[in-house]
Amino acid sequence: MAGLIKREDIDEVRQRTDIKEVVDGYVTLKGAGLGTFKGLCPFHDERSPSFTVRPQVGRYHCFGCGEDGDVIAFVQKQDHSSFQEAVEKLAARIGYELRYEDGGTGPKREEVGRRQRLLDAHKIADEFFRAQLLTPGASEARTFLHGRGFDRAAAEHFGCGYAPQGWDALLKHLRGRGFTDAELKLTGMFSEGNRGIYDRFRGRLIWPIKDIAGDTIGFGARKLFEEDQGPKYLNTPETTLYKKSQVLYGIDLAKRSIAKDRQLVVVEGYTDVMACHLAGITTAVATCGTAFGTEHIKVARRLLSDDGTGGEVVFTFDGDAAGQKAALRAFEEDQRFTAQTYVAVEPTGADPCDLRLSRGDEAVHALIQSRRPLFEFAIRTTLKQFNLDTVEGRVQGLKASVPVVAAIRDASTRTGYCQALTGWLGMPDPNEVLRLVTAEVKNAARRGDQGRPAASAPQAAGAPGPGASNRAGAYPATGPGGGPGVADGPSSGAVPSFHRPDPRDPVASMERQALEVALQQPSLLAGAVWDRFAAARFATPAFQAVHDAMRATGAGLTVDPVRWVEQVMHEVPEPLRPLVSELAVVPLPAHTEEAVQKYCRDILARLFELQITRVKADKMGQLQRLDAAADPDTYQRLNRELMMLEMERRSLRADA
Repeated sequence: MAGLIKREDIDEVRQRTDIKEVVDGYVTLKGAGLGTFKGLCPFHDERSPSFTVRPQVGRYHCFGCGEDGDVIAFVQKQDHSSFQEAVEKLAARIGYELRYEDGGTGPKREEVGRRQRLLDAHKIADEFFRAQLLTPGASEARTFLHGRGFDRAAAEHFGCGYAPQGWDALLKHLRGRGFTDAELKLTGMFSEGNRGIYDRFRGRLIWPIKDIAGDTIGFGARKLFEEDQGPKYLNTPETTLYKKSQVLYGIDLAKRSIAKDRQLVVVEGYTDVMACHLAGITTAVATCGTAFGTEHIKVARRLLSDDGTGGEVVFTFDGDAAGQKAALRAFEEDQRFTAQTYVAVEPTGADPCDLRLSRGDEAVHALIQSRRPLFEFAIRTTLKQFNLDTVEGRVQGLKASVPVVAAIRDASTRTGYCQALTGWLGMPDPNEVLRLVTAEVKNAARRGDQGRPAASAPQAAGAPGPGASNRAGAYPATGPGGGPGVADGPSSGAVPSFHRPDPRDPVASMERQALEVALQQPSLLAGAVWDRFAAARFATPAFQAVHDAMRATGAGLTVDPVRWVEQVMHEVPEPLRPLVSELAVVPLPAHTEEAVQKYCRDILARLFELQITRVKADKMGQLQRLDAAADPDTYQRLNRELMMLEMERRSLRADA
């Protein structure tokens, strides 16, 4: 059996991998200072970006939830994989051949992590289906695509394929590639009967469903033959890889455009996604057999950088009753976004694929441009159920619409729609509508239900922001993975509790800045500078503990920042690892490399000057307590030392 990956290979993979490139596959990152990038955290729901990545030191840290780590930890958490699986994935990404403690070349095929085996099976199946689309037996599939306006190039771009008729074409293919039936049962690509497993998709047009990183995790299949007794569309069932509540078809192709244009268009099917993209609406995605829900929103918000500074989400639905019902379901989730949400409904009931086929790309663009605010659509759809030409109808419409308006959380937007509802009903007094809506809001509050689960609130004024997370409390006794904190005050166990210093304390602030510089710019700690830094004393216990870890490591002089931070993380007491992560990624207040160097030198000079001031104070105390007549030699030595310290202090200021 293969052993553990050699430590030096793990370090090599960590150093060679650009953490920004990896994180960019999941989160939209924007520049936030020299060498620092920020985005919405992939580990918790937030409105203001607090997830920070610092490629120079190879780490990420969320100042909102505290999640932190290196590129290996990020892949582990995103893929729900083991440490070894994450290292192997990253090594494959950069083409690095790993060595194992037993001298082998890695685990045997049957020992590879289950997730990677599932991904491998899906990749091979994807290639198989694509190849089958070009065979004579796939003529019905090609005819279907052609009839929807998709040529061969379009089919190749979206990875369309064909599942042959019969019971075991894919099964034989994957068995021939070394997969066991036990493994294949876990993929969702096979059904099971009395005689064993058989192909789930047979005689169908196939679309690969990919995750945000571009890995195939499932398939969607469209019926082509009348003798097929299954549903028109058949998807992969829930598996370890495929969670339909989290999957958005086309997200791998759309993610860059979504981030760039800050727009997300949600359509209803695979062909609609294809039509939109080919028409130039490259921000289009679709859910896979389920409504657009909370987990989809989390993915979308991260890509949109949904922080309240813009962006839009456009839902397209058919004009029939089912489409209107779907739009109202979307309204239930709307206020989880800070982006503006819209609905685009084609009056004739045509979907984007039909529009493109009958009226061209311009019609698809026109559909998106015709979007209306989702609030307006929800209210107007409710009013359509009543005859507003009668008093009774208007009263019924008002009663039915009031809960919809009351569900709008933003007070100003709610007031605006009270006035709009007055006009749509043809009522003379908007105050009456406002009174009813206000009463409904209060009733909902008393009932404890305000329409839908609360979204994450924006960061409150005065709340800790990046660089100040939880500073009023104690540092938690937890590693990068998070966990319960250690209470303030004396610890009942062996793990100490480190209080976060008051950020208004100038000494603590300066000490923190010095540690930030030392962690992020270890090349400055050379020669006499390292000697001075190592000899420094920190008044803040937590900062002194980090400084002790740096001195114990003693490697800042010879290693790059990635390895330097990693070594300090190993040396520091476990409760302070989140603090080290913060210090390593917080942006330094400079916008050019020259400015960074000057800032770092200035901060270190201030630290050294503070140390000199402390030593001078100690020696002045000794001098004052000394009887000069009784011990003239000590008196003269202390005076010489004080003079040398003052000269050193002036030299520091001159160099600054």
